[in-house]
Amino acid sequence: MTKRFSALAVSAVIAGGFLVTSVPAHAATPAGHGAIVSKATITCNERQMRQQIAQLKNKAAELKRLGENDAARRALADAAAIQRRLDQCIKADENQSKPFPG
Repeated sequence: MTKRFSALAVSAVIAGGFLVTSVPAHAATPAGHGAIVSKATITCNERQMRQQIAQLKNKAAELKRLGENDAARRALADAAAIQRRLDQCIKADENQSKPFPG
């Protein structure tokens, strides 16, 4: 009798755990006409990003002068990544101001 009760309790716990983890995924409703959808806004400080790019390029030049080529390459890669983000921000600002981007 005790083994049956233990097996039944374990089965109930497993089934309950399955329901608890699976129900929220199915309970989510798609956004309808009345739903409010908010988009995350990303602010770009162009002046600060340009300063970071210049600092990284200066750091890369100094590292290359000292013979640290790998570190210089990493600094240039970081500067290029910031430049890509800056370009994306500028492009997003341009497209946002147009009524029909394209």
